Amino acid sequence: MMISTTETAPGYEIEELIGYVKGSTIQSKHVGRDITAALKGLVGGEIGSYNEMMTEARKLAVHRMVEDAESKGANAILAMRMHTSSVMGGAAEIIAYGTAVKVTKTV
Repeated sequence: MMISTTETAPGYEIEELIGYVKGSTIQSKHVGRDITAALKGLVGGEIGSYNEMMTEARKLAVHRMVEDAESKGANAILAMRMHTSSVMGGAAEIIAYGTAVKVTKTV
């Protein structure tokens, strides 16, 4: 599955516009990560456990978006974006979305 943040894909022609696709997940913190984060807050630095958690959440959201696109017959997603928002204290939603299309290579 080709995924691009641009509205076109050089060397490809859009044969069919399928439409909006998305994937999302909600991740929450847990006590172990909170303790580590609190300690990092005192000394500064990157909070690796949260970084890892959010990286996995982004991968899952993109995976679900790709599944949505494939189920609709797409072979590419254009204008892909990601958005993160807090849904409650200690939990964040990650949404990956874009436009599903069928493309063919032109050259």
